[in-house]
Order: sequence, then C-alpha cells, then structure tokens
Amino acid sequence: MARAFLIILDSVGCGGAKDAALYGDEGADTLGHIAEACARGEGDRKDLRQGPLRLPHLSALGLNEACEYATGKHLPLAPAELHPHCFFGTAEEISKGKDTISGHWEIAGAPADFAFGYFKEIQNSFPPELIESICREGQIPGIIGNCHASGTAIIEEHGEAHIKTGQPIIYTSADSVIQIAAHETYFGLKRLYTLCEIVRRLVDPLKIGRVIARPFVGETSITFSRTANRKDYSIPPPQGTLLDRAEADRRSIITLGKIGDIFTHRATDREVKAAGNEALFDALLKEADALADGGLLFANFVDFDSEFGHRRDVAGYAACLEAFDRRMPSLLEKLREGDLLLLTADHGNDPTWTGTDHTRECVPIVGLAKGQAPRALGRRQSLADSGASITQWLDLPPGPQGHGWF
Repeated sequence: MARAFLIILDSVGCGGAKDAALYGDEGADTLGHIAEACARGEGDRKDLRQGPLRLPHLSALGLNEACEYATGKHLPLAPAELHPHCFFGTAEEISKGKDTISGHWEIAGAPADFAFGYFKEIQNSFPPELIESICREGQIPGIIGNCHASGTAIIEEHGEAHIKTGQPIIYTSADSVIQIAAHETYFGLKRLYTLCEIVRRLVDPLKIGRVIARPFVGETSITFSRTANRKDYSIPPPQGTLLDRAEADRRSIITLGKIGDIFTHRATDREVKAAGNEALFDALLKEADALADGGLLFANFVDFDSEFGHRRDVAGYAACLEAFDRRMPSLLEKLREGDLLLLTADHGNDPTWTGTDHTRECVPIVGLAKGQAPRALGRRQSLADSGASITQWLDLPPGPQGHGWF
C-alpha cells in the first residue's frame, strides 16, 4: 500500500508571487537571490562554503524547472539529469499573509478563511491593556521588548536585563505572532510555557496566529543561545486538513519538527522533535523505516527560516540548502515502490531582502512518485494542491480545497 512523505523546507520560496507588492515584497526571491549571490561569490564564507550553489539532488527532482514556473528564469545551478519518477512545479498561496501556519494549513488542504490579526507598530507594538493583562495574569513584574525584532538579536540585547529583572522578553514581527523569550534556568522552562498558555488565551480574540515560547541559555550577551525547547501555541486550524482525513481513515501518521504545534496537536499522532535540520534528518530516516503502509509522514525543516532567513544570512542559508541536498540520497534509498515524496515550502524568507520577516513568494513543488513517469505540474493556483495530491495518492476521501495532479 502506498505511503506519502510531505516535507516542508521552511521559507524556501522561489519568488514570483502575483500579489507580492501588497506585502512590500515585489521582487523577493529566496532561492533565486541566494543562487545569484553565490554565483557572484557573495555566498562565500571561509570554512563554511565556497562558489556557486550546489543542489544536484534537488535539481534532479526538477528544482530549476519549478523556479522557472515562478519567475520565468532558471537558477544558476549546474545542469542535472531529471529523475525518472520526478515531478516539479510551483504554487502560489491564496491565504492572506505570509505566515508559517497559514502556509502549512493551506498545504494540508485548509486555507485560512479569516484574516489573522497583527501588531503593526514597529515600536510599542502591543496595546497597553494587553501588556497589563499579561503582567497581571502571568504574575510578572513587566516585560522587555514590546517591538518588532529578530529573536536572536533581541535576546543578545536584552538577555542580561531579563535575568536581572525577571521580566520576559516579548516581541513580534510582520507575522501574526507573539514571541516570548526567557532563560530556562533563571525564569524557568515550565513557567515560560505557562505564561505562553496565558498569552494564547488573551490574544485569541485578536486572531493572532501563534504564541511562541523561545527559551534560551547562557550567562552573557555573547554566550546566549536558544534551545531546542521552543514550543508554538497556535490558533486551531480549520477542520478538514489532510491530517484529519488520514486520522479518520485510521492511517499511520508521523509528524516531525514543529508540525504538531502548527496543527495544535490535532491528528498529529506520533510527534517527533529534534534540534536542528541535521537531527531532524536523522529522525526522518529512522521514522521512514517505521512508517506503515498507507501512512503519512509530515515534516518541517525549520533551520532555513529560523537560523538564516530571519538573520539575513545568505552564506548560512546556502550552506543549509547544500547540507540538506547532500543527505537526499539517504532518504531516496528509504523509499519503497509506490511511495510518494513531496517537498515544498510554506512561504519565502529572502535573506537579501530588507527587514527580517518572511517574504510573500510562490513556493517550489518537487518530488518523486515511485513507479510514475516524470510530470511537469506548471503553476498551481493554491498550496492546497499538494495536500490534494497526497490525498489522491493515499486513496483518502477528498477534501473541499485543492486540485490533485494524479
């Protein structure tokens, strides 16, 4: 019986969104600009990577062709012979916004049918009454931050003051999110999670997509580092996702990375966490052996976004892509006859762009369907087409959104 592997390369967009100008992102192109920067030598970093971007295994699945559907131009990558069972295309998001959860929900066949709330002010971002409620119900003496910020930068800037005062660092971005950073030892991990649960309830009326716990360790600004104990508290997804249909049909479901948090642990069955892409790939290979016939494995690889996109680190992003690509053969070896592998993204995060936020872009769709001939998918009108195609492959009841290509 067929199995399906749905892998989200978090933020690996490919430009070309028709509505990008509405988000201030006209011209953003995560993959294209990284590849072009590397071709010019701007992606070089001693002891990290050198030269043009090298993605031979993703290219063999049609990554170049997928990007051309989005922007009309090839990536400056070395030519690759296409895999005999590959498929490739691009898709544009119909949900409003450019956030993790709206992208993932739409991929899973449930585009957001409401407008998310946002904290638009760059400074003094949160309403005074919300801050007052957070402090009162969370029993904290105050907050630090209250602005749009990069998570690593704001921890470096305010981490020592947080330790001294006991005030958590609370910040946001252009996304529908509140992030709360606190020291695992001095503030306490359990206390941070409890505070996030309180804030989740407080911002529900505002339709804020996620409240994210961002624990960190270290003693000074130069030694602070975020830990793997991040936890997302998301608004519940609409009913009828790919996961819901798989669960209703009693299929085996394995979710890796932050998928469980994004879908509020509904129909996410066996949840596997790991710190960073390399550890997630190790877990992916292990769980591929465990996935039963007819099952679904749904994974998110977050480092592209969290470690390099938001930090506007071109060389780091390029090296992360190349590291993922080098491990692709070990995953392909795990696939059985009749398996489906689909790799896509939830949004963009162009490291050459201004600011530190996600970018509104099309996303690539590449993969292989064991036993099928190569298939050019063209430009799909919704990310939901990916979920609809997996639904077809697994012979699950169809959902109301998306058009499968099988």
